[in-house]
Parts: sequence; C-alpha cells; structure tokens
Amino acid sequence: MSISLIGKSIGESATLKLNETFAILKAKGEPVIHLGGGEPKSRAPFDAITTAAGLLNSGEIRYAPVDGTIEMKQAIIRYTLDNYKVKVNPENVIASSGAKQAIMVAMQAILNPQDEVIFMAPYYVSYFDMTKLCGAIPVPVKAEDGTFHPTLKDIEQNVTSYTKLIIINNPNNPTGAVYSSEFISDIVKFCEKKGIYLMMDEIYHKLVFDGIKVPNPYDYVSKDFETSKLILINGVSKVYAMTGFRIGWAVANKKLIKVMSNIQGHQTSGPSILLQKAAVGALNGIQSPIESLRCTLENNRNVLMEQLKTIDGLKIEVPQATFYSFIDFSAYYKDSTQLSKILLDKVRVLTVPGIEFGAEGFLRISFCGSIKDITEGIARIKWVIDPESANELFIGQRKLVRERN
Repeated sequence: MSISLIGKSIGESATLKLNETFAILKAKGEPVIHLGGGEPKSRAPFDAITTAAGLLNSGEIRYAPVDGTIEMKQAIIRYTLDNYKVKVNPENVIASSGAKQAIMVAMQAILNPQDEVIFMAPYYVSYFDMTKLCGAIPVPVKAEDGTFHPTLKDIEQNVTSYTKLIIINNPNNPTGAVYSSEFISDIVKFCEKKGIYLMMDEIYHKLVFDGIKVPNPYDYVSKDFETSKLILINGVSKVYAMTGFRIGWAVANKKLIKVMSNIQGHQTSGPSILLQKAAVGALNGIQSPIESLRCTLENNRNVLMEQLKTIDGLKIEVPQATFYSFIDFSAYYKDSTQLSKILLDKVRVLTVPGIEFGAEGFLRISFCGSIKDITEGIARIKWVIDPESANELFIGQRKLVRERN
C-alpha cells in the first residue's frame, strides 16, 4: 500500500488515544482513574441544551453556511467585544468544528512547504503534527531559564527568514501557566515589526485562578485590524464544558478569514447547524456556569497540589489556569512514556507522558475530574514510585502487595 510522506509522518493523538483506552477499561469493569483527561465533568449549560432542543424538535436540521450562521457569528462578535474590547464584523469571523479545526484551516491558509512555525514548549500535542500536515516545519521553543514562562529573547533566537507563524497558547496546555502582560506585549509588537502571523489560542482564557488576569493581546496591537496578522482562536469546549459539541472559531482580518472559509468549505462544509445553535445558547445565555466551573477547578487544583506535595522528589509548579498540572517526575523515571505505562498497568491510573508535549520526564496530570479520583489517583501513584509508602494497596476489590527486595 502506498501512503503519502506526510501521512507516514503523522502519529495518533496521544490524548485522544488515552480517552479510548479509558473507555475500553471502564467498559471491562476495571477500577481505572483518568488523570489525563482534557474535558470538564460538569454538564453543558442549560441554555445550550434548550436552544439546541428547540431546533431539533423543529426537524429543520439543514446545511449551515460554510463560515457559520449569522446568529453564531453575532454571538462570537458579542463575545469578542465583551472579553477583548474589540468590535469586529461578520467577515472577520469563521465558526469551525472545534477550535482545532479553526487552527488547522488558518495554518493551511498561511503556510507553504518549508515555512517554519514557532510555538512554546511544553506545547499542545497537536501543534507539532498540524504543522507537518501543512508541509511546514515545527520549531518548539523552550524557555532558557527552564521555567514554563518564555521571554521574547527565547523566541527571537529561533526566528529565521522562514518563520511564518508563531502560536501562543495562553493559558497554556499542558502547564497551566499564564503568560505575563510584558511577554504578550513583546510578542505582539515583535510579530507586527517582523510581519509574522501571530495566533493566540485562548481556549482556556476564563479558567484562571488566584485572581490572575489573562492579558488581552489586542491591548498591544498598533496596526489596523484589516492589516493585522493577529489571529484569535477560541471556542465553547473548555470554558462551557461543551467538548462534544465541537464548535470553535477564529477572529482575524477579512482576507484571511475568506481564504480559511474557502478551505473549510472543501473539507467539512460549515459546522453542524444544530451544534452551532447550542453554542449560541451558551454564549448568549446565563454565564454563571463558567464561574461555577472555575471555582470547582481551583478547589480541585488545590487538593491536587496538597496530594502531590506528599511525594518527595517531585518538582511542582502550581498551575495558574486550565485544568492541568505538569509535574516533573524525573527523580523517579527519566522516561515519561515508561512511567505512564507502569502507572496504567500496575494501578490503573491514566496520565499523559510529558514527551507528547515536548518535555521528557514530566507527566500531565489533570484535575478536571472528581476530588475522589484526584486523591485516590495520587495515592496509587505514590504507592508505585515511593518505596516508603504502605506495603498494600487496594484497587477496587483487588489487593496489591509491594514486591520487597
């Protein structure tokens, strides 16, 4: 069988594979705990459900415009004005089947083969392969000081004449870091000066803790909107706990949005009109579920941090946002894939290896599940890696006994 070179270079999504593994084990009755998850456990907003149900009951479920319904675009325009203080037009907006598709069609509209795409490491798992799907070259950049907070200097050192796009995921998945106003200001001005596209992926921008504010990139834009190369990515998946609805969007200059719409029209057509209706309901409805989710996640994070501190040798940076922590386990295992497999095989705890995000020795541990899953999951992890922990561990109805030398 003949497979394309690009096809051969693309691996499966580690996080989606993990969800599949969890579903299989759960169906078998295994006492598995998912600490690698990327979706909140709260229900979708009531306004989203009732709005979609109204359309569903009508039976009028038809094709949607390629770039989104007028109603969807109006909701996005309002959301952008409320949250970013920028007034845009319908021609500046495209609704897609998830923020991931919005990112993908933007990259396809911008990139030529051999162009370079810079993004911060640790990075969202799909940036690397999405870049390769365009025939472009991924350039992950780590902060020189070893933290999760890069500087403009870190980026400048990796910019070449082939650099076409810089992606900033703020707040960051997998680290939960929120980049500073100084950094966002510097990168916006740098990209304007160099004529480089800047994509701001802000899918977690309202799930922030400790009173921290996510900087508004538009505060630092000096160019007219239609000449700006800033692309804003957002969606309903994380903030509204609507991962299965697959509605995201991009806001950018009209010329780029038109090209993105042309590409999307030949890929998937417009996103489901029913799911857009649900997203409109969420965006225009009561917003209190966001704060409720944010408070729950902040409490979950605090519980997770306390549990992790009971394990000696871990290097912990407290996440400022999202529902992920990125923990350095290298004092116990240098190979994150090996450690993740051991935790799954021995104590049925799912985590995501750090290497999938460009950082070996780390595990991404999510805190979007229940308090019970967090406390029991960390207890199981501690039992595996800490030789001073209890000799026995109960997992469901099964008793595990530590092997002593």
